[in-house]
Amino acid sequence: MRDAVSAPMSSPGLWALAWRRLRADRVAMGALAVVLGFLLMLVLSSAGLIAADWEEEVAVNYAPPTFVGADAGARALAAAQLPRETPPNAFDPLAQELAELKAQVRASHPPVEKATTLPFGADKWGHDIVKKTIKGGETSIVVGLAAAFVAVALGTLFGALSGFYGGFVDDLFNWFYSIFTSIPSILMILTVAAVLQQKGVMTIVLILGLTGWTGPYRLMRAEYIKHKAREYVMAADAIGASAWSRMFGHILPNVSHVALVQMSILVVGFIKAEVILSFLGFGVPVGVVSWGSMLNEAQNELILGKWWQLAAAASAMALLVTAFSLFADALRDALDPKLK
Repeated sequence: MRDAVSAPMSSPGLWALAWRRLRADRVAMGALAVVLGFLLMLVLSSAGLIAADWEEEVAVNYAPPTFVGADAGARALAAAQLPRETPPNAFDPLAQELAELKAQVRASHPPVEKATTLPFGADKWGHDIVKKTIKGGETSIVVGLAAAFVAVALGTLFGALSGFYGGFVDDLFNWFYSIFTSIPSILMILTVAAVLQQKGVMTIVLILGLTGWTGPYRLMRAEYIKHKAREYVMAADAIGASAWSRMFGHILPNVSHVALVQMSILVVGFIKAEVILSFLGFGVPVGVVSWGSMLNEAQNELILGKWWQLAAAASAMALLVTAFSLFADALRDALDPKLK
């Protein structure tokens, strides 16, 4: 008799249904694997486990990729960089002492022959392009994630206040929104960068975060206008819940998927924006490498026919941006409650 009575089964929630849809999409799972691979690379690079020695000059200047092969100029340059014995000068009274000192230095620091080829070539300083691309990805990905978090946090806060309270508060935020959207985004970014007059990762995060909140604001405002009149919010008001509790304790969990999708979309745009800023000279300072600074260096190298730094930075950025875009599209479809 007990077996005949079935226990009530709880229906899966929004996130469980979204994960089920994502697992059924092979393209989305492949894109997620690529994104997680880049994030793992970011963690290992930040911890110094990989690409920590990217600034070491391990090859000759502009060493070509291994699959291209070393040219005669690279071999001659490698041979010229090795120390050579100079004939003793009979008229120099300190020639014997200098020769002994050189011999001692050479014994303690033996000359290292620099490589004429690397797996993906070297830049003008002899840095490994693969390690430089990994280290540059650390900067670009951190900028994209941090700036997207700042923009979504501001957009969510402003949208919650505007949509929940309405009236004068809504008019005030809509006025700010109209100002920011009336100016092209690239001009707004360059204007804020010119006002700050500083370079650094934190500056880029602030520039992109303070200019990118308009998209999340528009969507979150509409969600709060829709949800504030629903029964569960009115019930929370009836039992004495404060306005902040209703905004961020009741409504926000039900619209958090919108903020998550917006963040995944903004990460892609901000990574590309960092590349543009670094290319124009408003990005990372000297001594810090990013994909944008690599592309900035590569424009001069391309004139000399040295294309491998441009190809490495562009390929890494294209792979990450494409994977993140595909995953963001799949996540938006998976979180759509109208899809079954």
